[in-house]
Amino acid sequence: MLLAAALLASCATPPRATSEKSAPPVWPLPPDPPRIAYVRSLHSPNDIGQSLSVFTRFGHWLTGENGESRALQKPFGLALDETGNLCVTDTGANLVCYLDFAHRKWRRYPAAGKTDFVSPVAVAKRNGIFYVADSALGKVLAFRDDGKSVFEITNSLIRPVGLAIAGSSLAVVDSQTHAVSVFDLAGKFLFTFGKRGTGPGEFNFPTHIASDANGQWLVTDSLNCRIQIFSNDGKFISQFGSSGDTSGHFGRPKGVAADSFGHIYVADAVFDNVQIFDATGRLLLNFGQSGDGAGEFGLPNGVVIAPDNTIYVADGYNHRVQIFKYLGGQ
Repeated sequence: MLLAAALLASCATPPRATSEKSAPPVWPLPPDPPRIAYVRSLHSPNDIGQSLSVFTRFGHWLTGENGESRALQKPFGLALDETGNLCVTDTGANLVCYLDFAHRKWRRYPAAGKTDFVSPVAVAKRNGIFYVADSALGKVLAFRDDGKSVFEITNSLIRPVGLAIAGSSLAVVDSQTHAVSVFDLAGKFLFTFGKRGTGPGEFNFPTHIASDANGQWLVTDSLNCRIQIFSNDGKFISQFGSSGDTSGHFGRPKGVAADSFGHIYVADAVFDNVQIFDATGRLLLNFGQSGDGAGEFGLPNGVVIAPDNTIYVADGYNHRVQIFKYLGGQ
């Protein structure tokens, strides 16, 4: 069995936290055993322990730059690289942040080579290469850790909004063409799947995408208010979800991700929460609500999950990425 049936009874009443100094919230409420626990939030370089040299601090004093000027403004897209470090697109500052936890470094990239970002909404990273979907430029830009451009993907793209990597494949969601295009990691076009419509395998302004442990693609079919699942080669497998204002339905589905047990997490920008489903689309649990406290959200967007089931959620209007931990078993 996956999550206990008791979770279903408790998922409708998430705990309220008014301050991050209060006891960290967990879901579901007692007496049920906790399955999701709030860990902490990331807002600025200080939150990963980055310390600045004397010369850097002096430079910031001269320019008037402070910690808040380097903090997240509107985090949107998230990704983890193979080393477990976090990539964040900040659509408020039009840049990409790379949080190197091991070395306590918070890098900021406002451009790929000589091309400034205009609206960076999605990111992925493998083998030292960043891939950034800029919806305003209509491109996916690839660049190295040193910021130097490697290549650009423009092949049939109009408004790229979602990125995910599975194996040696890079999937790009285009909301304007209502399709997903797949490339290799060198930018070579492989194939496309999807078209506009409401039937299985069709999309109505898709947005986010993720891959699960089996290499399947999970796609947020935004205006059809559902999640669709495809094989690695783009064949439709299944779908779940519909429009509604109660748990198990979607208001404005955004980020999607899967944990190591095959549970599927979907952020909803109307409900300001994250809903968790099993692989068949059965609701198991939700966590979060509107607010600015620990475990509360203001327009959540991207979701990404580490192999150890640490969950990262881009909390856009609260200018932070919140971290949670899945505690339960299957």
